[in-house]
Amino acid sequence: MLTMTPFEHAPETALDWHRAGTGAALATVVQTWGSAPRRTGSQLVVSGEGQIEGSVSGGCVEGAVVGEALEALQDGQHRLLEFGVSDADAFAVGLACGGTIKVLVEPVGSALPGNLLEDLVAARAARTPVAYEVNLATGARRLTYADYPDRMRMDRSGLEEDGETFVAVHNPPLRLVCVGAVHITQALVPMARIAGYDPVIIDPRTAFASPERFPGETLMDDWPDEAVEKLGLDTRTALVLLTHDPKLDDPALQAALASGVFYIGALGSKKTHASRVARMQEAGFTEDRIARIHGPIGLDIGAASPAEIAVSILAEMTAVLRGKQP
Repeated sequence: MLTMTPFEHAPETALDWHRAGTGAALATVVQTWGSAPRRTGSQLVVSGEGQIEGSVSGGCVEGAVVGEALEALQDGQHRLLEFGVSDADAFAVGLACGGTIKVLVEPVGSALPGNLLEDLVAARAARTPVAYEVNLATGARRLTYADYPDRMRMDRSGLEEDGETFVAVHNPPLRLVCVGAVHITQALVPMARIAGYDPVIIDPRTAFASPERFPGETLMDDWPDEAVEKLGLDTRTALVLLTHDPKLDDPALQAALASGVFYIGALGSKKTHASRVARMQEAGFTEDRIARIHGPIGLDIGAASPAEIAVSILAEMTAVLRGKQP
C-alpha cells in the first residue's frame, strides 16, 4: 500500500500531540516565489517538547520555524513568517536557485481550535475532500467542502486574490483500482505508484492475481462489484477495466458509473466499446453517464506493447485529473 510521508500526516500528528498534552503547532507554506524548496500547502508540525515531523523547506529554514512555533505555543497567537532561501541553501536541497516562502504558524488549541482540527482529521480519515480556510489578517478559520471546486480538482493550495485568505486543500490520496490482473496491469501499477497512486488489483482468477505476479501489491479476489463496494469509490479514485471479459468488467463498470470516480477507462476495440455502451444502455444508464467511459482506453499514442499501453492509460488519467479532457 502507498503510505504517506510524515508531512502528509501533519494534521494527525498535531492532533495526537495536542491530545497528549505536549502541545502542537502547525506550520504551513502559504506562498512561494522562485524555486522554493517545498510546494504551497506543505506542513511541519512542532510539539511543545521540540519534536518535529514534516518539512516546509527541506531543511533551509526549519530551525527558525521551530523557534517561532515554540513561541506561538507560549503566547497562543498565529504568526505569518517570510523567509528568503539563498542560492547556496537551495542547492543543498537539490534546487538550482533560491526563492522566498511565507509560512503560517498556528498553535493548536488557541489559534487553531482543537475541534476544528478534529473535524479535519475525521474528514481525511473518511476520504472526504475538504478545504481548510484561514484569514491571515483576522485569524478566522473554517472547513468547507464545496466552496473551492477548482482548487480541489487541481489539488492546489494557495492564497486567494484578496491576498489574505489562504486555502489548504486536503484531498484523499489518489487511488487506482485495476479490474484484471493482466500484463498491462503489471506495467501500469508500478507507473501509477510513482505518479502518487495507491493501486488495488481486483481479479477473482487467483492464477492471475497472485503475489508472484504482483509482489507487494494489494490483491482482492472478490467478484469485482463486491470488491469495489468494499473499497468505496470516490472522486479521488480512477477505475480501469482490463479483463476483456464483460462478466468481470461490467459489474465494476456499473458501480463506477453510479459513483463519482474521476476516471473510468475500459480496454477494448471500438467495436468492443460499442457493445459495452449498448449493455450499459440496457442497464438503464443515461448517455451522459456512459460518456464518462474512456474507451478504447488511453491516449492515442500508437501504443502497442503492454508497457506502452500503460503509459497511454496513465497519461489519460492525468489529463482527466488535471482538467485537460482528452
